[in-house]
Amino acid sequence: MSNPQQLRYSKEHEWLSAADEDGVSTIGITEYAANALGDVVYVQLPDVGSAVAAGETCGELESTKSVSDLYAPVSGEVTEINEDVVNDPALANSAPFEGGWLFRVRVTDEPEDLLSADEYTTFAGN
Repeated sequence: MSNPQQLRYSKEHEWLSAADEDGVSTIGITEYAANALGDVVYVQLPDVGSAVAAGETCGELESTKSVSDLYAPVSGEVTEINEDVVNDPALANSAPFEGGWLFRVRVTDEPEDLLSADEYTTFAGN
């Protein structure tokens, strides 16, 4: 399993891209999480315009194995959700770092405990 070096990771197995020029970052689940969940069949994401808080539940992923909470790795305002993954939840499994991203957020606060790719790989036991 290869975790992209340019991303940062939460201990709840979400990834976060670096913010763009507007302060917006993209969030998704890691390949580790996608594999642990099994086949994702339903994705519930936060509403555009809603506020999310770092470490708090902001959605849900349902798989053939279980239902898992989705946690916000940062605080901010949701600016976009990935309609493709809502319509085809399997994208969260097949392309967790590309087409399977979940939502974008204008970051207002970022916790200090986000992990680098190498730290996350060690944390996840890979």
